[in-house]
Amino acid sequence: MIPPEACQDMTELRVQIDALDRELVALLARRAGYIDRAAELKPGEGLPARIGSRIDDVIAKVRARAGEEGLDPDLAEALWHELIEWAIRREEAAMASRKDNR
Repeated sequence: MIPPEACQDMTELRVQIDALDRELVALLARRAGYIDRAAELKPGEGLPARIGSRIDDVIAKVRARAGEEGLDPDLAEALWHELIEWAIRREEAAMASRKDNR
């Protein structure tokens, strides 16, 4: 990876963006693996898929980190809300499926 200011033209810049997109997708896939594991562990611990205090904690941390990195905290929060809601739907579906198969 080269820094944005080192890109000499749009072709070079787009190569860097595409590389970052691949990394982001890989990281999101890894995160989804943890979400799947959470759906396995939560029932045994008596936890629901949606835990409001955890959501609040994650959003606060993401907003703070975004600010530290120079990213608009409002953008980060919006993205993470979508990510969290997707994760909750995924957990709920997995938990319901396991419950039905008992």
